[in-house]
Amino acid sequence: MPSTPTATRSSVTVGEATRTFTLVGTAAPGEARPLILVFHGSRQTGDKHRAFTGGVFDALAARGALVAYLDGYRGNWNDARREDRFPARRADIDDVGFARAVISMFASGRRIDPSRVYAVGYSNGGQMVLRLAHEIPDLLAGVTVIAATMPAPENFLASQAPRASLPVLLIHGTNDPIVSYQGGTMNWALRTMFKVGGSCWSATRTARYFAERNGITTEPRSTRLPKKTPADPTEVERTTYEESNVPPVVLYTIHGGGHTIPGASSAPALIGKTSHQVNAAGIIAQFFDL
Repeated sequence: MPSTPTATRSSVTVGEATRTFTLVGTAAPGEARPLILVFHGSRQTGDKHRAFTGGVFDALAARGALVAYLDGYRGNWNDARREDRFPARRADIDDVGFARAVISMFASGRRIDPSRVYAVGYSNGGQMVLRLAHEIPDLLAGVTVIAATMPAPENFLASQAPRASLPVLLIHGTNDPIVSYQGGTMNWALRTMFKVGGSCWSATRTARYFAERNGITTEPRSTRLPKKTPADPTEVERTTYEESNVPPVVLYTIHGGGHTIPGASSAPALIGKTSHQVNAAGIIAQFFDL
């Protein structure tokens, strides 16, 4: 059986700020492993997110990747939604620079393979990954967005890098009580609690947007996956957008799922049901061939 990956605290300087993260896995110079950047949800840290998920993404380290659980600024990411009001947005924290710095840190000495860097984000962290997909796609081999959808154009401040095409994996529950699968604007209570605002697209429109951005013109194919646990109230549907010679886009719709990350560990019932039919790390490993 594989040994438990090592977790260590580390930091990097971005401008005049010291930014921190937890690294799971080890690599000697010259090993050139894949790097997974994990962006937590609102009011979390990298370590809290790791605990919240039951360490689901540690499985990617067990497969040989380095997994970096990054810490946001006072619990959030500057995700480029125009109407956000939390400190990271108000202070215009350079979270894109943070991602760049971590990649550069591990690229030195070839501890990572610069062509195999992936960003994974949940909720506010998913919104941050959407920003990275637009601003630094040249540094990423693919992105995974969980429980987050594209902001409407009038609500999105991210700049556009010249190269746009990326493999994109989306995971979203149809009963998400915080970030609606159907898109739109959060209700007043949620906008006040999380200090966010503005409209976002639906999960399906987000998938279609990235497919079109990648140059995919064929119709998507949808498949309901067989249930592994009959008592689990969720069902999983996989919708695939693909075409020869362009990066694919896949949307996993968790029917009956909440604002949660599929896997063995259940999130608090307040944010909806967690699907145990699939495992987020397993989906990521399969999609990106890790």
